[in-house]
Amino acid sequence: MKKLLFLLTLISLVIATGNAQLPENAEDISPLLYGESVPDVKLTAADGSKHSLKNLISQQPSILLFYRGGWCPYCNTQLAEMQQVEQEIMYLGYKILAISPDNVENLKQSVDKHDLTYELYSDADGSLTKALGIAFKAPGRYTRMLSKRSNEHNEGFLPVPAVFVVDTEGTITFEYINPDYKTRLSADLLLAVLKALKKE
Repeated sequence: MKKLLFLLTLISLVIATGNAQLPENAEDISPLLYGESVPDVKLTAADGSKHSLKNLISQQPSILLFYRGGWCPYCNTQLAEMQQVEQEIMYLGYKILAISPDNVENLKQSVDKHDLTYELYSDADGSLTKALGIAFKAPGRYTRMLSKRSNEHNEGFLPVPAVFVVDTEGTITFEYINPDYKTRLSADLLLAVLKALKKE
């Protein structure tokens, strides 16, 4: 019994320490920079299958689009806008991977809602979001909802909405990160960036 209590206490301390390391505010994040490599983390697709990020990006340069979840109207607008330019993005040699803390069921709802043809992935526990340095402590009013939408994996974090462009090695060649969740990278500007990268 003492051993069990010790283990439970230790687990609680680890969880508390992990959350304590998250910035309190979106403005205080410390994201990876241009030229750095994204970590290899397992993500879950809308069909429930597990994928290594490195495998997902190994065949084609990719756009990693981090959004807060299907509950966020600004995220929904961005997802729909990216769908409108997906063919142009593919023509330029890139693919879109949209990533959020949402669970598989909520990913499917987002796909259906916007008729998305690009892939959505779940980072429910924030492994990738935290490793990239774009996670912060969610305001208390979000905690219960985020936990429910992630099948109890989200301990109370939110990603700062972000766009990373990475090559097939996982090196960051462009990033757009804005702590103001209402301001997103427009599809037109993203296309301009991809065209400029293609010329390099």
